[in-house]
Amino acid sequence: MSKMLNTLLGSLPIIAKVTSGYAALTDRNGERIKTTDSAGNEVIELKGVYYDLAKEAAEKQETVYGMSQLEYGAETWCIPIEDYVLCCSNVERVGYSNSLKNSLIEALPFIARVAGGEAVVFDSEGKRLASVNSDGEVNTKFLGTISKDANEAMKKQRPIIGESNYISGANAVRIPIGKDFGFGFNNEDYVSKNQNLMDEMKKYQAAKYNFSDIIGKSNEINRAKEVSKIAAQSNSSVLILGETGTGKEVFAQSIHNASIRCNKPFVAINCAAIPQNLMESSFFGYESGAFTGAKKGGSSGVFEQANGGTLFLDEISEMHLELQSKILRVLQEREVRRIGSERVIKLDIRVISASNKDLDELVKEGKFRRDLFYRLNVLDIHLPSLRYIKEDIPLLVNHAIRNMNITFGKFVEGIDEESQNILVNYSWPGNIRELMNCIEKAFNILGNERIIKKEHLPRNIMENYSITDVNSEGLDEMIKKYEREIILRALEINDGIKSKTAEYLKISTTTLWRKMNQLDIKE
Repeated sequence: MSKMLNTLLGSLPIIAKVTSGYAALTDRNGERIKTTDSAGNEVIELKGVYYDLAKEAAEKQETVYGMSQLEYGAETWCIPIEDYVLCCSNVERVGYSNSLKNSLIEALPFIARVAGGEAVVFDSEGKRLASVNSDGEVNTKFLGTISKDANEAMKKQRPIIGESNYISGANAVRIPIGKDFGFGFNNEDYVSKNQNLMDEMKKYQAAKYNFSDIIGKSNEINRAKEVSKIAAQSNSSVLILGETGTGKEVFAQSIHNASIRCNKPFVAINCAAIPQNLMESSFFGYESGAFTGAKKGGSSGVFEQANGGTLFLDEISEMHLELQSKILRVLQEREVRRIGSERVIKLDIRVISASNKDLDELVKEGKFRRDLFYRLNVLDIHLPSLRYIKEDIPLLVNHAIRNMNITFGKFVEGIDEESQNILVNYSWPGNIRELMNCIEKAFNILGNERIIKKEHLPRNIMENYSITDVNSEGLDEMIKKYEREIILRALEINDGIKSKTAEYLKISTTTLWRKMNQLDIKE
């Protein structure tokens, strides 16, 4: 036996160990002389077996790379050395990896059941290979799709833990198992069942929103929630002030559901939506034959319907003065009489009112009764406009995406940075309601895309989004505008009280007065 042959045969165990696979030596025709596994043992059954790739390397007299025929996904290299061909592969490592992956796929039903959600196995790119729901059913809906978080986990080779794209409050984990595959799971089903239980409980409540449904971490929202929770422990009247679309009824329902009246009726009436000639009958009810067209048997009004619970008077500023005096009497006497009846009905109600107008101004203008204003405004809650709590916009967008993934049956992962910046810098005259409408429009035109981009945003938002032209205005004018906006916001937060506003802005009251005069901010 030649010295070259001995050297090559002696190197096989070392090569096999390094590559975590087989190492083999063949002659020029590809006939295997010896094959060794990574443990250094000869694989006798492969002796004399022909290897086409080795023969190809000998004929070309160059290194040839290919895929192993012994294990799916394994790689092999064949290097011609004089009269021989040295071959090596990672067949054992890949075989072990494939075996582990298959075992993991078999275990997915158990993982899913314990986690209380979906369990998945994905490849090196984060592409789903297998998926099972917590009930043991195979989920083929998103097989072949690449998860952004799974892809990140494989690239970084570390676990990625984050929020679910589907269920608010649920979490998902993605764990790489080497460089070839990984697995993940979430607790969506568990959280969803808990939410369904809460929804079932809400069916027996007239109000469906709770404080947990209010999204936002800004100081203004936290302050509004704190005051609302205090109001929930009281029976005093509450006045909620804020622009259209800021969530006044959500706060009203949350207060009701956190109060001792939570199992009693929550009755909402929009004072702007009822024709003036029907307002009295809507509020007080009527007896049969009380007026032309009165329903046989009569009808209860909202005061009677809300008895024992909460009456929510939305857009209270739209109530005409004559009715205001009658409402005031009911609130003072805590009793109501149906139109056409002499029977007095005792009331035990909590009144929450809401307005998108400045009731103080309406009182000064004689359009709203001062005594009714004081009766309704025992506890007041100011809801900020969305343009003043821009830090909450990404949270609201993500919340909307999760909810609409369920509604539309999609798997939208999020919104790109450019589009998010556009939403954050938009003025939102319609506030949160307009933002939700914007995301819903985007979902309708997304198609199969999984990231919301600026081309998916409504035209009016894109048309209104622009960077101020410095050349036309100049830096000084831009600074003045920005300073004016900050002071107006601070005044709104501090109820127009100058001393509190100055303290909030960390300037003296004198400086505040001077800046208000300079920036034409009326007292």
